[in-house]
Amino acid sequence: MCGIIGYVGKPRAKDLILEALQKLEYRGYDSTGIALLENGKLWIEKKAGKVRELAELVNNKESNASTGIGHSRWATHGEPSDINAHPHWDCRKNIAVIHNGIIENYLPYKEKLQAKGHEFLSQTDTEVIAHLIEENYKGHLEEAVRKSLQGLHGAFAIAVIAKDSPGEVVVARQCSPLVLGLGQGENFAASDIPALLNYTRDMVFLNDGEIATIRSDSIKITDWNGKIIERKPQRIEWDVVTAQKQGYKHFMLKEIHEQPDSVANSLRGRYALETGEVRLHELEPLSAKLKKAKMIYLIACGTAYHAGMTAKYLWQEYLDLPISVELASEFRYSHPYLDKDTLVVAISQSGETMDTMAAVRKAREAGTTIVSIVNVVGSTLTRESDGVVYTHAGPEISVASTKATLTQITVLNLLGLYMGQLRGTLSAQKRKEALDNLVKLPKLVEIVLKKEKEVEQLAQTFYNKANFLFLGRDILCPIALEGALKLKEISYIHAEGYAAGEMKHGPIALIDQNMPVIVLVTKNSAYDKVFANVEEVRARKGIVIALTDDRNKEIERVADYVLEIPHTAKLLTPMLFTIPLQLLAYHVGVLRGTDVDQPRNLAKSVTVE
Repeated sequence: MCGIIGYVGKPRAKDLILEALQKLEYRGYDSTGIALLENGKLWIEKKAGKVRELAELVNNKESNASTGIGHSRWATHGEPSDINAHPHWDCRKNIAVIHNGIIENYLPYKEKLQAKGHEFLSQTDTEVIAHLIEENYKGHLEEAVRKSLQGLHGAFAIAVIAKDSPGEVVVARQCSPLVLGLGQGENFAASDIPALLNYTRDMVFLNDGEIATIRSDSIKITDWNGKIIERKPQRIEWDVVTAQKQGYKHFMLKEIHEQPDSVANSLRGRYALETGEVRLHELEPLSAKLKKAKMIYLIACGTAYHAGMTAKYLWQEYLDLPISVELASEFRYSHPYLDKDTLVVAISQSGETMDTMAAVRKAREAGTTIVSIVNVVGSTLTRESDGVVYTHAGPEISVASTKATLTQITVLNLLGLYMGQLRGTLSAQKRKEALDNLVKLPKLVEIVLKKEKEVEQLAQTFYNKANFLFLGRDILCPIALEGALKLKEISYIHAEGYAAGEMKHGPIALIDQNMPVIVLVTKNSAYDKVFANVEEVRARKGIVIALTDDRNKEIERVADYVLEIPHTAKLLTPMLFTIPLQLLAYHVGVLRGTDVDQPRNLAKSVTVE
């Protein structure tokens, strides 16, 4: 969850680390810190709050340090505070450690170290690592780190420097992301690619159970036992500008407006309109297994789970298979039916979501086929899957997922069509009709984005409400859930998403003259039943806000507010309905004064359970 940066090279460590931490702050922002090696001394500064507060603290300090580490924290053990901020050091203040993840068995180690006289200052699990390395340090930092990690359980990525080992940073990874950057006379480590793009595009991705020693002129990777691992770097072609706001007030708004291009990138090169062929070349080695699959599980968390729910509605029209959508965090406990003829499709923007990884690993134990839908190249999930279909959304900096969601649904659409093509359940004509509609999606998204002023006016009317209810049926049910989630995340307003048919089974008790009810209505699906739900809300004096397609004029008679979007084919409906709900959450959050890019208590990539 936290952000890590390590650097060895030129005498610019302080400024480089602070700049990289700004790009990593979306991973955690309740406290931050930096450790530098300079002139035989190790100095640490850390502070509760955001990176700008750390920068104010250290900017008046002259530094020619060429080795250092930095950290932005999302708290797990110990409240956000100066003392719990990373880096942590040992009793002799020789070793500094930063850590992303959780050490599950830290307590018995802490008790043993305290019995030996080690004094702990924080409430974190991370501090145990610093003291363990101190115990094992005999002048060789890499060996001390290796020995110290042998008995630790949990998820972690760490970076370590030591006063007695100048000119090197040692990093290690177990179930938490870590990428190495290769420069000229300098080398890097970070939790995520965007932190390094200003300095290098040549990256090496660490796998679980690996340690790397980084020096200015070399990077050495070994496994837990010290065996050297050779791995070629990958060239990252992302545009650095995509990680900047480009004139938008917030990353979230920028990323909402990037969706036409993101969807186009997801589709590009993956179809032939003239034949109705879907071309997912990356899955061709799995074609035999995809043909034989007898059961499909779609697994994901949060927003990606709603994308999976949407895919189920689409796929049931494409395939002849039982399909189950499961929360990845519950998958292991639900006793799923798994065997070699089961297909698990894992959906994750980051490819590092810990619950999703745990579910995938359970599925792998049963010999199932794993296909992942991921945005981040080289992430853990991509390396633990049999096949990967990238969404190509580009870097998503805002914590709230927007363009990643739309591209996930787009790619899931393609995957469903591809499987129908392989299995012979979809004719070429049906595929061609679907593709004809999909290629229109970027233009339709542009049209919906032009409704932003209308959405902003709705936000101005309702931003001070304490509760919202979102209702949808059929393929728009998951979008109602997603709309409620976005509003909760960004504005801190209590919001509930419900299948509209479930309203009478409880939520109707909440409806009164103060309750805004956002109803998603389309002529494509269950129109008469949703219209009846609107009448039921109206009868109880609820405030009806109808999001509908522009062929539905009857709704104006019963709704208090109507927002129209273009009518389109059913398979595109969920994508178009998602966009106004993203904009509503954004504008309500702005009006309420929340930090829409970094909402409280949340982090971009949930890499702990």
